[in-house]
Amino acid sequence: MILHYVRPVVSFIRSRSVNAAVSRLYHADKVATVGSQPELHSPVFQENYERMQALVKELKDRAEKIKLGGGEKARNLHTSRGKLLPRERIDRLLDPGSPFLEFSQFAGFQLYGHEEVPAGGIITGIGRVSGLWFITPCLCTSQGGMYYTKPSTMHISGQADVFPDRDHFGRIFFNQARLSSEGIAQVLFVMWNFFSYKPVVPNQGDTKSQDEIIKSGVTDHYALDDNHALHLARKAIRSLNYKKNLDVTVEPPEAPLFPADELYGIVGDNLKRNFDIREVISRIVDGSKFDEFKAFYGDTLITGFARIFGYPVGIIGNNGVLFSESAKKGTHFIELCCQRNIPLLFLQNITGFMVGREYEAGGIAKDGAKMVTAVACANVPKITVIIGGSYGAGNYGMCGRAYGPRFLYMWPNSRISVMGGEQAATVLATITKDQKAREGKEFTAEQEAAMKEPIIKRFEEEGNPYYSSARLWDDGIIDPADTRLVLGLSLSAALNAPSQKTRFGVFRM
Repeated sequence: MILHYVRPVVSFIRSRSVNAAVSRLYHADKVATVGSQPELHSPVFQENYERMQALVKELKDRAEKIKLGGGEKARNLHTSRGKLLPRERIDRLLDPGSPFLEFSQFAGFQLYGHEEVPAGGIITGIGRVSGLWFITPCLCTSQGGMYYTKPSTMHISGQADVFPDRDHFGRIFFNQARLSSEGIAQVLFVMWNFFSYKPVVPNQGDTKSQDEIIKSGVTDHYALDDNHALHLARKAIRSLNYKKNLDVTVEPPEAPLFPADELYGIVGDNLKRNFDIREVISRIVDGSKFDEFKAFYGDTLITGFARIFGYPVGIIGNNGVLFSESAKKGTHFIELCCQRNIPLLFLQNITGFMVGREYEAGGIAKDGAKMVTAVACANVPKITVIIGGSYGAGNYGMCGRAYGPRFLYMWPNSRISVMGGEQAATVLATITKDQKAREGKEFTAEQEAAMKEPIIKRFEEEGNPYYSSARLWDDGIIDPADTRLVLGLSLSAALNAPSQKTRFGVFRM
C-alpha cells in the first residue's frame, strides 16, 4: 500500500543508568522526548539504509505498475468511450489537495498465475469528499471490472467460490444493510455497464435501457457524463448533514525531532539485528514525546502515551521476547487505554512468548493469556504495524489480523509466519533425526541440509509481505518513512466511529 497525494532477548533500558533515566524523565518539560541521533556513517547503519531503500524502491515500482490499472489496450478502450479511468474518477471526487490512503494495493498480487489483476480488480481507500472522510471503492479497468476472489472473496467463474459462504457475494449486501442501520451513509454512482446493472450516464450504453431504469426509480439523479456524475456525488455527500464528534482531545500536531528516513538505517531488513523500538517511536510521534509507562518493569515490551498528528495514542512496541512481566505490563496498559478511551498502536517485531520449563512454571501461559484477552476485548480503535518479525503467539498478543485491528500495515522488510523458516527447519530436522536414531538409521549432515532447504524456502516465500498482502492478511505494505502520515490518516478515520465501552473477559490468575 502506497500513500500518495491527488531474537534474542534485548534489554536496552538496562544499558543506561537508571538514575540518569529517572532524572531525564523528572526534568523534562511535561513529556520526555525519546530517540537519539544515529551514527549515520557506521557500516551497520549504511547497510541497513541501502537494503531498506532497495526494498522501498521495489515497493514503489510495483505500486506504480499497479496504479496503471491494466494494459494500455484496456485503458485506451476505456477512454475511447468517453470514460474517465478509475483513478481519475477518484482524483476528481476528492477535495483538492486531499491525501488518498489506498488499501490493499497488492490484493491478488501474483495470485492468478500469468493473469495480472491490479489491486485485485478494485481500488479502495480513504480520502476527503466535501470535507468528510469517505471510503471510495472503484473498480479497475482490467477484465472489464470483474470481481476476483481476494478483493470480495468470490470469483465469477465458479459458484462454489462465489455464492454460498459467509464472506461471499451476498455478504456485500448484508454489510450494506447493516451500515445503513448504523446511520452510515452510502453513495453509489454507476458510470459504466456492470453485469446486470445498467448505466445512468448517457452515450455509454443502451439508451432504451437507460430510459427504463430511470422510470423505475432505481436512480435518484441522472448524470450527463462522468464529470457531472462526480459533481452530483459531491453534492449528495455535502448534504448528509454529518458532523464529526470526537471522543478524544486533539492537540496541535508537532513534527518529530528526527527525520523519518532514518528508520531505514535503524531497522534495515536483517531481522536478526536488534534495535530499540523507542528509536522508531521517536520518528513517528508528535515532537518525539513519549510518556513511557512502567519503563523499568517488563522492559522487553515498551508501553507509553504519545500523540500522532494531535491524536492521543497508547503505544505498545516490542524490544524482545515477551516474558510474564512484559505480558502483565501490556495487559495493565491496555486496561488503562480502554478506560481513558485512547486508541492503541501496536508496533510488532516479535518472536513470541518465552518458552521453557522454568518460565512455564513461573506462569507465562496464564500471563500471556491475560494479554491476549485484553487485546481481544479492547474496544478502542486498534492499529497494528508489523515493522519486523511477527511470529507465533506473539502475533496474537500484539494484535494480529485475527484480533480485529481497524488497520494493519506491513513494512517491506517484515515477515509473518508461525515461526521463522530456520527454526521450523531445525525443529523438523531434529524430529527426523531422533526418529532415525530410534530406528538405528543414520541421518547425515547432507540429508539434514537437503531437508532444511525447501522448508526454509517455503517459509521465506509464505512469510513475505507481498504474499500476505495478496491474500488480504493486511491493509497494505507501506514505506517506513510514510508511517507517521499513514497512522495519522488511519486514526482520523477510525475516530469517526463513536466510542464503545470495553468489557473484559475473565483474566487467568
